[in-house]
Amino acid sequence: MKAVRFHEYGDPSVLRFEDVERPVPGAGQVLIRVAATSFNGVDGNIRAGFMQGPIPVTLPHTPGIDVSGTIAAPADGVAGFEVGDQVVGFLPMAGDGAAAEYVVAPAEILAPAPARVPLADAAALPTVGLTAWQALFDHAKLAAGQRILINGAGGAVGGYAVQLAKRVGAYVIATAGPRSIGQVKASGADEIIDHTTTGVTAAVSEPVDVVLNLAPIDPEQLAALPGLIRPGGVLVNTTVWMPAPSDDARGVRGIDLFVRSDAAQLARLVALIDAGELHVDVAQRIPLADLPAVHTQAAAGTLPGKTVIVAAKEDR
Repeated sequence: MKAVRFHEYGDPSVLRFEDVERPVPGAGQVLIRVAATSFNGVDGNIRAGFMQGPIPVTLPHTPGIDVSGTIAAPADGVAGFEVGDQVVGFLPMAGDGAAAEYVVAPAEILAPAPARVPLADAAALPTVGLTAWQALFDHAKLAAGQRILINGAGGAVGGYAVQLAKRVGAYVIATAGPRSIGQVKASGADEIIDHTTTGVTAAVSEPVDVVLNLAPIDPEQLAALPGLIRPGGVLVNTTVWMPAPSDDARGVRGIDLFVRSDAAQLARLVALIDAGELHVDVAQRIPLADLPAVHTQAAAGTLPGKTVIVAAKEDR
């Protein structure tokens, strides 16, 4: 089969489109014929060697932590999946990923793929959808009537977070740049702050219950965010290289989010998609062989949005 791998850490030029042996599922695993994976920022950080401590991959390594595809072979003793079932999942970060024609995955991390969107597009859901869900509901405990500021709403996580927050009845204030303001508005934000022209702390006139920070902002800007939160509120931060600040005097908690795979939560997100209550946004679809170009775009800051990498269709 074909796969994209890197044999050493480095810039996007280390990625190679090459022939590899098809993997064989082990205990508790299934073999998936990959429809697509998607690019996430962590893929670039792993490739560059920045995550060797928390995510110790074995070289050569195949990136791609999101997967959508079709069950090609279950392992002995795995129940609940049959050959031909369409699935999505958030793969273990330290294992080989789905930038390949086939990948093995723990059966326990998989959910049925949404029927409402093309199977390849479903690869745009797992990591970012789960990040948004866990931030809002596991950590912030967001509820109807609360006010939330989503800082960095123009990205893929932000798009799901705006939709999910509105769905539970929260009042959503979102920051975005000119390129993504229209998309954030379409997702349902009540107020939108153009962060290129307006300071966030100055633009939020009333306290919020929750701040979800998705943006790689300066430490000083991050430190100012608890001041926007009412006593007893929560700041959830995804830029984990800068710890979330707290304000103990006012009971404002700072929480650093490390997304985890959760098949039950993923299945709930899929159900919302199939019910027409959650929209999957895909900016571009790129062939597997061109994955190095996607990493180059990301490194240059020119990636247009959530990018799906479509696996080759033929057997190798």
